[in-house]
Amino acid sequence: MSMPVELRGVPETLVWTLYHRATEARRSDAVLHDPKAVELLDAIDFPFEQRFGAARAGLSQWQALRALTFDRQVERFLAKHPDGTIVALGEGLETQFWRVDNGRVQWVTVDLPEAIDVRRRLLPAQERQRVLACSALDPVWMDEIDKSRGVLVTAQGLLMYLEPADARQVITTCARRLPGGALVFDAVPRWLSERSRSGKLAAPGGYQPPPWNWWIDAGEKRALREDPHIADLQTLRLPRGRGALMGYIVPLFESIPGLRGAFFSIMRARFRP
Repeated sequence: MSMPVELRGVPETLVWTLYHRATEARRSDAVLHDPKAVELLDAIDFPFEQRFGAARAGLSQWQALRALTFDRQVERFLAKHPDGTIVALGEGLETQFWRVDNGRVQWVTVDLPEAIDVRRRLLPAQERQRVLACSALDPVWMDEIDKSRGVLVTAQGLLMYLEPADARQVITTCARRLPGGALVFDAVPRWLSERSRSGKLAAPGGYQPPPWNWWIDAGEKRALREDPHIADLQTLRLPRGRGALMGYIVPLFESIPGLRGAFFSIMRARFRP
């Protein structure tokens, strides 16, 4: 029996990203192995195509490659800290735990109460998983995690929806409160934020996603690098995908430092001990 899901605003994006990730995962030549996402999509009573339009192969593959980039950062962290803690801010219905679980990691999901309610109904917490219903802006979640074995924080599809001061607060508070840890997050450039805020990024089905309020540019990167608690800020590259666009054109653009991040950035901030 399908479970109905009713969400609006930023929380609704959790089913939008699931829709595209699972659509890609169904392919025989998928760039991301994600059977849990496919299982979830089939378990939810939601008008995906009516609300978001028919899934486009290019967008679905890009969503999957974005998730894969985060996966590889988590796997890299767990190779050094197999008993470490992953804190997933704004995790929604991301199924990363099932893709990267090494049998030892401690996993903490932090999200708004309405998103946590949906996650608890569809993805009940298992051993080594915890869920905290609060805003990423509320530093109380930092008091709830074990920092002794290493901490990696992820913020996939979150910071761009925040006001600029709030997005910076998340990054700088993590840097101050989680010495020796790291944060992996994604961000959009200024021109894409401006198009989003002017309503020019509607999906083919008419879906209008919430505006992206925060962007990252050279000045924002410089300010973050000057933070005394941030040791390093690096722009990551997407894995090579399938087809001409994601297999050749995007990797070529990302190989040129001046063009990397011109359309979208995934970044890793390492914190000083």
